[in-house]
Amino acid sequence: MSKNEVPLSTVKKAGRWKLFAVLAVCAAPMIASYISYYFVKPSGKTNYGTILDPRLYPQPLLNSQTLDGKAMELSAFKGKWIMLQVDSGACAASCQKKLLDMRQLRTIQGKEMERIERVWLITDEHSIDANMQVGIQGTRLLKASSGNLEKWLPVDTDSRISDHIYLIDPLGNLMMRFPKNADANKMKKDLSKLLKASAIG
Repeated sequence: MSKNEVPLSTVKKAGRWKLFAVLAVCAAPMIASYISYYFVKPSGKTNYGTILDPRLYPQPLLNSQTLDGKAMELSAFKGKWIMLQVDSGACAASCQKKLLDMRQLRTIQGKEMERIERVWLITDEHSIDANMQVGIQGTRLLKASSGNLEKWLPVDTDSRISDHIYLIDPLGNLMMRFPKNADANKMKKDLSKLLKASAIG
């Protein structure tokens, strides 16, 4: 080997370091956003919804189905932010308000709206009123056992899972719960901040 030749082992090491550097640069935004959500605590509360520790609420197998009976889990929407509501197919006024809020909250995000899915988990066999079909267009409808959902989804004091809208991040983590009779304008601020800060989804 001449004096000017670089040893093959040195070339391989340099190549590996370059590969690691490229991977680190690509992964940095996702890692930083994840850390900021779950580990960096602000000095004062700046969010409207309640931030949940995803380690306490791992997403279970729900054995959920589409309305035509095909098996489909929430993991089918992994990679997207999910606004989730749980309610009877009868869908009283409070249920309809949540559906409307989720639709408007997604639309108002403009070009970011494609990062969001709306999911309604229906807990019984009630038929959905035909008059609602236009309003729920684009909402993912799945049937799931209320028992499985009650074991998974945390609630506020004196409330039920059907009182809340939940937020699941693109990694599949349950990470926020909005209060009963939530103010859509305040929810919008939370959602806009998350989408702006996040490099995932």
